[in-house]
Amino acid sequence: MRSYIISRLLGMIPTLVLISVVVFIVIQLPPGDIVTSTLDRMQAQGVEVSAEQVQNLRAQYNLDDPMWLQYLYWAANFVTGDMGYSYLFARPVNELVWERLGYTLLITIAALFFTWIVALPLGVYSAVRQYSFGDYALTTVGLIGLATPNFLLALIMMFIGYEWFGISIGGLFSPEFREAPWTVARFVDLLSHLWIPMVVLGLGGTAVTMRIMRANLLDELNKPYVVTARAKGVRPAKLIFKYPLRIAINPFISTIGLLLPQLISGEAIVSMVLNLPTTGPLLLQALMAQDMYLAGSFLMLLAGLTVVGMLLSDLLLAWADPRIRYE
Repeated sequence: MRSYIISRLLGMIPTLVLISVVVFIVIQLPPGDIVTSTLDRMQAQGVEVSAEQVQNLRAQYNLDDPMWLQYLYWAANFVTGDMGYSYLFARPVNELVWERLGYTLLITIAALFFTWIVALPLGVYSAVRQYSFGDYALTTVGLIGLATPNFLLALIMMFIGYEWFGISIGGLFSPEFREAPWTVARFVDLLSHLWIPMVVLGLGGTAVTMRIMRANLLDELNKPYVVTARAKGVRPAKLIFKYPLRIAINPFISTIGLLLPQLISGEAIVSMVLNLPTTGPLLLQALMAQDMYLAGSFLMLLAGLTVVGMLLSDLLLAWADPRIRYE
């Protein structure tokens, strides 16, 4: 297992290098650059910029160098921990990223746990009670959840909260705690707001994983070893949880690697709807302003989290099923 983990970690390096090349090219594709965007914004505010200032900006971003050399400067600084400076927000990118990335991870992990906690028992119930009223009801609700976009669900929850309960659903903190230092009261306030984005993001994945769990368990329940154990009088609960469920859960675990990037990408739109202090709104502004350092740093960190999620998925499979070995 150790050699497998080392080989996977080494294999992540060329993957991330390729992703960095694609990210850099995509950011450079639109016409113009960060300097032209900055000049347009300053001129719209009535600020005059001299030719010397323009030249200094272009030199700072190495914009007069060939694109391959610009990429090498950016990648080398990123690897050493220097993510550059954002002229859009007039702050170092490191500060902006670490302020937002923690909330993004918190919401994503909470949504992932919500998906598992809800989808696993509902999928088992739906498989054991196949074609019952509960099975049909869960299937209907699951398909509705699968067909409803996350941002639309967020808008519906905001409407219900305002119209029915007279409360504003949005943000991760109450107004009095937004700029306050961390205390127990602020942490409790965060938890009281966290469930809304958690449910909004987690419902779509819950519908998918519940159907996966139902299909996998139904396949195992019809196999000869289950029929034989049932004929020998093994208790239904022990029969399901000791044997078929342990096998049927393997594809359920493997979906972590696919579910994590979906949650992260879905979080961007939901964050703008719910006004969450996460990476989504900041990344959109950086892409629109062609803030190369800020946008590239966000995209690379999110890509790295996705690659790590795939690795964790494989390791969890080996831990859950002793038959799986990667030596």
